[in-house]
Amino acid sequence: MTVTAQNYLPLRKVVAVGVGNAVEFYDFLTFSFFAVQIGHCFFPDSSGSHGLLKSLAVFGVGFVTRPLGGFVLGLYADRAGRKPAMVLSFLLIGAALLGIALTPSYAEIGVAAPVLLVLFRLIQGFALGGELAASTAFLAEAAPPLRRGFYVSLQFMTQDMAVLAAGIVGFTLAAVLSPDQLDRWGWRAAFLIGTAVIPLGLVLRRSLPETYQAAERDPRRERERVAPGFVLLALLMMMGTSTYIFGIDYVTTYVQDSLHMAPGAAFAATLTVGLCAVIADPISGLLADRFGRKPVMLSAAVAILLLIGPLYLAMIELRSIAMVLVATAILAALQGLFTVPALTSITESLPKSRRSSGIGTIYALSTAIFGGSAQFVIKMLIDRTGSDLAPAWYIGIIVGIGALAMTRMRESAPGTAERVGAETTA
Repeated sequence: MTVTAQNYLPLRKVVAVGVGNAVEFYDFLTFSFFAVQIGHCFFPDSSGSHGLLKSLAVFGVGFVTRPLGGFVLGLYADRAGRKPAMVLSFLLIGAALLGIALTPSYAEIGVAAPVLLVLFRLIQGFALGGELAASTAFLAEAAPPLRRGFYVSLQFMTQDMAVLAAGIVGFTLAAVLSPDQLDRWGWRAAFLIGTAVIPLGLVLRRSLPETYQAAERDPRRERERVAPGFVLLALLMMMGTSTYIFGIDYVTTYVQDSLHMAPGAAFAATLTVGLCAVIADPISGLLADRFGRKPVMLSAAVAILLLIGPLYLAMIELRSIAMVLVATAILAALQGLFTVPALTSITESLPKSRRSSGIGTIYALSTAIFGGSAQFVIKMLIDRTGSDLAPAWYIGIIVGIGALAMTRMRESAPGTAERVGAETTA
């Protein structure tokens, strides 16, 4: 069955996309949450902060193949359909998850260990680039026009559910295991837990209907819908960078390495990020459907610019769990308020026949350049400047650029003057 304009999918039937998406991001993000422990396992000879830098560099390697995966699997989704591309990306991420969990340490097999680690990270990046491309297009096309923002919010909500799940796993492991046990096998257990959902995810995804056939293409109408590339890139640069600094990744490393707090405190912050973002994402989608994409995006961006400096300064000065949880809660909620309408707007501005490949390529390029390098760059800036405020200044610049790009975008929500008559091609 192919989903048509008269046959939109009810929300309960797109849950399969969410399950698969959550598993893929759980796997990809767990690496970041355990960056300190993975550095100890695969780079034991590195002194000081160099082991962590190498671990973060390997994390960034996973972004190298994301543009390739976004383009190749996105193109596959634009030709064969969204469903087969989502199944393939899920199979690849499952193989990478098992590979990382079972790779022996440097002490056991020497230099082959980090080489295998890099290989599996490359597979992860390839699969994740294609996953976001196909699943975002699927959600937009399965949604009734006036609920498209809410449906697309599932993309981020399931990612943040993965953050929450990874935070629960990490917090539990940090509470019951010693630091030595976390280094030796605790982080591996976190990866293996994610494999339990793979069979269920495959069954659910194979049961999905298709939302697109290549024969639907209408080149005449599509030419009118392409947004300026620099605007899309700036928005995605903001989304990628902020996500991997204060949204879902670097908070765990920052709390341990820069604030010198215990792993338990770091994973408590991760739990807070996941919980607040899961709540904020659907609210953001509903607001974007009600008031439009631009007002919600711009309001959140301005709030981030005003608050990020004071929040980071408070964390540095107080170094208390309470302050860390408050700061991460606020930033995670604000991030959800601009990422959902931003991705919805980007998706709506791309023609349907190039939607998956367009989303995958642009998103993956921006996250590969800015998101993948963010943790490494921030750690290097902190080391070079001696200032733990480096993340605040860095993200402030990026969000400022993104906010300027937002002002150049036309409103894409159904019902605006620019969109009258265009919904039939969406």
